Amino acid sequence: MELRQLNYFVKAAEHLHFTEAAAESFVTQSTLSQQIKQLEEELGMLLFDRVGKHVRLTEAGGVFLVHAKQILLDVQKSKAAISELNNLAIGDLRIGVTYAFSSMVLPALAPFSSKYPGIKIFIEYGTPESLEIKLKAAELDIILSFHEESDNQGLEMQPLFYSKIVMVVSRKHSLASLKKITVAELGELELILPGKGFSSRDYVNELFRKRKITPKIKIEMNEVNSLLTLVESTSWVTILNEKAIISWDTLVAIPIAGKEQYKRAFILRQKGIYQKKAANLFIEELSKILW
Repeated sequence: MELRQLNYFVKAAEHLHFTEAAAESFVTQSTLSQQIKQLEEELGMLLFDRVGKHVRLTEAGGVFLVHAKQILLDVQKSKAAISELNNLAIGDLRIGVTYAFSSMVLPALAPFSSKYPGIKIFIEYGTPESLEIKLKAAELDIILSFHEESDNQGLEMQPLFYSKIVMVVSRKHSLASLKKITVAELGELELILPGKGFSSRDYVNELFRKRKITPKIKIEMNEVNSLLTLVESTSWVTILNEKAIISWDTLVAIPIAGKEQYKRAFILRQKGIYQKKAANLFIEELSKILW
């Protein structure tokens, strides 16, 4: 069994068409067909049913496809690991960032890129659920997210920091000099809040629910930088984690009276696989800014 045979098989399974799979693999259709036939002979089972010009996976083919993809993925990771040993500061780094974390990752990007110009960074924003699916499929290297520590979903979770939930206003706002604000007072203000699913939004909902207060929510949005831009230029206020405004000199964080609520940020990785050194270098750079 050879890696090229596994590659041909996976391409054929994806296209369900030998000619298209051969074209994508830069071989002739007869070569691809012959290699898959040899693979079937070695396994002792048909992987495809041939129906005219079309093919479809057999039951055995479906089972084998899962393992073939994993083998090819492991080989790819092994090559990446060896490449990094030869030259640390090259390659790419794919980072998943939850919407609540978006404003915190930006200040680290320029310093990191200047320090390690050979590392190309890909940032993908999304919900924790969608990003974790991509992390498990090796489409991302790490995720930056607020998360419940007990809900690790089989992932390795490295604590990053705690962040207090606060009210945020413009420095020009009439309330900017407040030392604290009560929940009742918050209920009288016009709010612009992160969308449902943000950890800070869950806290806000519970905060008002317990006191039977209906908040005056003017706008909801799941993009934190846009949200903070609106807070900066209007009389609206928001409720977020304090670290979200770390690079915003025009905004002020005001504590909410009562028991302080903290959210914990984590770096999420796959367990039991090679961890890119580029990811560790980026986390070092991010920590300098956030701590």
